[in-house]
Amino acid sequence: MFTIQNIQDLNDLEMSVYQYVMQHQDAIPYMRIRELASNAHVSTTTILRFCKKLGCDGYLEFKLKMKEHLGNQGNVHVPEDLSELKVFLERVDSEAYQQKLNEAASMIAQADRVFCVGVSNSGYVAQYAARYFSGFGKFSMAITDPFYPMWQMNDMENTVALVFSISGEVSQVTQITNQLKQHHCRIISITNTEKCTVAQLAELNLCHYITMRRGENNADFMNPRVEAIIDYTSQAPAVIVAETLAKRVASRLQEE
Repeated sequence: MFTIQNIQDLNDLEMSVYQYVMQHQDAIPYMRIRELASNAHVSTTTILRFCKKLGCDGYLEFKLKMKEHLGNQGNVHVPEDLSELKVFLERVDSEAYQQKLNEAASMIAQADRVFCVGVSNSGYVAQYAARYFSGFGKFSMAITDPFYPMWQMNDMENTVALVFSISGEVSQVTQITNQLKQHHCRIISITNTEKCTVAQLAELNLCHYITMRRGENNADFMNPRVEAIIDYTSQAPAVIVAETLAKRVASRLQEE
């Protein structure tokens, strides 16, 4: 039902509907169009466009196909992250995404220095990416400290920064990205959507459209009233992008 061709045709609003549907598959066959529109924060017109792009004449047919789709799955439950990851992998195989990956790999291969930037969970991805790139012969450095003195660096015209950020709106990451850009560093962003600040600052964006998952948890066991927002969003797409780029950079270095 959800083919890679259909998913690629969705715009940002329609993609938000898709993400909601993936997260609430069992409830969709029993949900009215206005209820889905309200929950997905879009208009009913967007829902109808979404249905049409999936090959349905209207919302009713979409619900019927959705119910049939769930019935065909039987008793096998596929975790949402794996379903979304499968769609992401299909998107990576598309010609447009492959072209972006090749462009990014060429930028990195030609650079004198590579920075991998990220904080929090994305910081761990940045550290892994820097080590992975270095292992393939392209020395890289991770920047995970939001207070790193970027202004002390000299001109970085032949430097590439890979910026990892799920939301693309974390203030520390946008500040670092902006400082790097001001020093003439070329920016490649790996974000969840292209409609974010980090992606707009970047020369090239590789987005993956994974449902953002967050929950509350006690941050201080001595004071249960203190709560923190825990980010459970999968970092698998970002890791896949980093590994793919590193391997392609290695191939280009061997050809030189």
